[in-house]
Amino acid sequence: MTNQQPVRTVEDLTGLLNHAGHVLETRLTAALAEIGLTPRTQCVLLHALEAERTQIQIAELAYLDKTTMVVTVDALERADLAVRRPSSTDRRARIIAVTEAGARVAAEGQRIVDRVHAEALAALPEGEREPFVGALTRLVEGHLATPVQSGQQVRRARQRAI
Repeated sequence: MTNQQPVRTVEDLTGLLNHAGHVLETRLTAALAEIGLTPRTQCVLLHALEAERTQIQIAELAYLDKTTMVVTVDALERADLAVRRPSSTDRRARIIAVTEAGARVAAEGQRIVDRVHAEALAALPEGEREPFVGALTRLVEGHLATPVQSGQQVRRARQRAI
């Protein structure tokens, strides 16, 4: 048996992006919890405020499966932040309508999200912030825009206890 580890020829981009994304999500979760939201509920509120949309449409935009979307909208309804109602264009369809309270909390949530993102970018020298966001945007809109179908389910790795 040999213990020779393969030589890495390219930086572990997956590891770096996963770690950064996870830490950023934990910071967002903690910050939004102060006003009773989660990153998921904030995302759903924003998509529902943009246009008249069904649960299915918002789930697709927010990358949520149907079950998670139902649970999220149920929570928003219990908090009086959103309601399900018939669509104005298709009475068979139900849309997610944001209440006045929901719109207020979504606006506060967006200020929190912007603050957390600004704090993360502030960790970079000022001259690196815009190029970093630009490069990441080009990856997400280009080469990394569409997941590849695989016979194996891709799951989030188990997180270390803090």
